[in-house]
Amino acid sequence: MRNRKRTTERGKTPAHIMLRAAREVKLNNKSIRGAGTDYDIPERTLRRFLQKVTDEELYGTNELPTTAVGYIKNRQVFSDDQEKQLEEYILKTADVYFGLSPKQIRTFAYEWAVSLKIKFPDSWNTNKCAGQDWFTYFIKRHAGLSIRTPEATSLARASGFNKHSVGNFFKNLKTVLHRLQIGPQDIYNMDETGVTTVQKPDRIVARRGFKQVGRITSQERGTLVTLAIAVNAIGNSIPPYFIFPRVNFREHMLSGAPPGSAGAANQSGWMKKEHFLHWCQHFVKHTGCSKERPVLLLLDNHDSHLSIDSLDYLKENGVTVLSFPPHCSHKLQPLDRSVKKKKICKYSMRWLDNQSSRV
Repeated sequence: MRNRKRTTERGKTPAHIMLRAAREVKLNNKSIRGAGTDYDIPERTLRRFLQKVTDEELYGTNELPTTAVGYIKNRQVFSDDQEKQLEEYILKTADVYFGLSPKQIRTFAYEWAVSLKIKFPDSWNTNKCAGQDWFTYFIKRHAGLSIRTPEATSLARASGFNKHSVGNFFKNLKTVLHRLQIGPQDIYNMDETGVTTVQKPDRIVARRGFKQVGRITSQERGTLVTLAIAVNAIGNSIPPYFIFPRVNFREHMLSGAPPGSAGAANQSGWMKKEHFLHWCQHFVKHTGCSKERPVLLLLDNHDSHLSIDSLDYLKENGVTVLSFPPHCSHKLQPLDRSVKKKKICKYSMRWLDNQSSRV
């Protein structure tokens, strides 16, 4: 980051001194040079200030002028109110275990600036994120923010499920439930899982003495499809959302899927930010939620869930998002604990029974 140190005191005359000198000239008919000498202000500096200062400031009682004094600072991209909102958002995401990194904050700031249609440096468009200098000065302007160095991943995984993290999660959950005043039918858990066209066969009974036993599957290497599901606390679910490993999505890919299913496609077949926004629209459509009928959505803190468009859309439609602590979904997420494993086992057996004859 560029952090240039001043080598002179030019342009550092206090604003109230500038206003006093201007009043001496305008109200007491003192010469500009004389007033400048009395207040230790260069003549040209005082002359420029007199051209800008207003009559309301000269004849008013305020000690400080609203007219800018000294060198003009670099233009701030966001207003003070907008930066305050951004600070509150960053703190809120940290409280619910999303924990934005500096890179994610810079990307978020760029996306927000685009959505607000405000002017920003061309380099932001080139890099699709805010600059490093902007981030550094943003942190300096907001003393409530600090950059923390996380523990090593392996250690975090080992100690992620601890009393402090879990306690904070349930504290946040209690606060949200008290604020929303909702029942179990309005509490949803969302998770993604990968399903493949090559299933792991269940154990079978075979002839004793044979070391190798086989069962027909569709092929030896399969295609992985991501399945996003959401279930509420009384067991109702919305239609699934599929992400196929293809360049373009075609409606025939959903042939035979449950009624109301939706889908998308990308080359990896994994959830991305743009697909999560599409899933959010799918979720709102099938839950019928609104600000008058709010719901709570519990999910993990994956990067794809941090899109500003998605979070804004959910907020506008009455959806409150609460994330599980990092590395704790295997213990806390209901879909991980009970639903997904049984569903995938049943899916695998049905696939093997119904599809093997077609290969």
